[in-house]
Amino acid sequence: MRLSRLILASSFVLLIAAIPASAQQKVLPLWPHATPEPAQTAEPEKDVTTDKDALFDGQRSRRFTNVTQPTMSIYQPTAVPSSGAAALVFPGGGYVRLAWDGEGVDSCKWLNSIGVTCLLIKYRVPETGRYPENFADLEDAQQAMRIARAHAAEWHIDPSRIGVVGFSAGANLAVLLSSHPDDAHVASTPAAADANASIDARANFAIVVYPAYLIQMPEALPNAREGTPRPAPPEFPTLNPVYEPTKFTPPTFLIQAENDRAWGRNAPVYYEALANAGVPAELHMYSTGGHGFGLHPVGRPEEHWTQLATAWLRANSIIPPSIPETRRGANGGQSYSTPAAPCPNTQVPPPGRPDKTPPPPTDPACW
Repeated sequence: MRLSRLILASSFVLLIAAIPASAQQKVLPLWPHATPEPAQTAEPEKDVTTDKDALFDGQRSRRFTNVTQPTMSIYQPTAVPSSGAAALVFPGGGYVRLAWDGEGVDSCKWLNSIGVTCLLIKYRVPETGRYPENFADLEDAQQAMRIARAHAAEWHIDPSRIGVVGFSAGANLAVLLSSHPDDAHVASTPAAADANASIDARANFAIVVYPAYLIQMPEALPNAREGTPRPAPPEFPTLNPVYEPTKFTPPTFLIQAENDRAWGRNAPVYYEALANAGVPAELHMYSTGGHGFGLHPVGRPEEHWTQLATAWLRANSIIPPSIPETRRGANGGQSYSTPAAPCPNTQVPPPGRPDKTPPPPTDPACW
């Protein structure tokens, strides 16, 4: 009998250990009845990943395109207590596709590990033109924020601590929402009934990762052939006025790599605009990384940027402060903190398609 209880208890422990730290619990449509504008493609949604695509943390990421029915996937913390904070996550992909795993699902794993509910947004792509010529992506971002606040009590999140996390084109969208949460174009569309304008769509914080399309770029030649390389960034770039900070712009954390040849000046230029507008901001520039390095580029200086972002979230009271274990010294002497165990050395993955073996779980303290 005692042995049976021991086996049962051991099985229960193993079952708990097998529960993932991040699990998608629900998927909601952003527009239950109709999108504000007609779809720009009749092709079905599909994964366009190829063997030539760059890897994220040594793993292949799904890349979705032909997204005509945008959704929100809800990931709530299971391995740690919820902090009450939440974040919309916008993966990048040039407004043509969405890097779903490498910039989306991986973001949810990190956010869940620090007690933040992750709301992963599959916004409409591809879309021709961007705001203010095309309202689609901003409308999707606004609607996602309104849905998050409408469900705040149900999902146990604080409606005053809901932010945005974006990568590349998704970072561009995060900045756009930061500046224009009050745009009311959707009220003139067939989706007006689904958009509750009484709910605030502004973000309470923003994490902007290697943003694109923020600076003024030279116009391409009108007779340039398709596939012609984009014009080089100007020597003295300026921020596109569309993205100028407004009274709605929240505290912002920015990262970018200096060797991001196409977009490396975007974060510094936006940071300067934030500083001039008096918006609290923090900028981290890395010497390496290029564009699209994801969350955990092993063996690189930017490998643990999420630790800096986590510290920033704590410093801005988005999530509770980390309280180290303290012990009283000998004979009642001065207390001291127990140092954290060192993070294991990570192995740089080999080039090419990796095997199907899932990577070992990363200690949240080592993100």
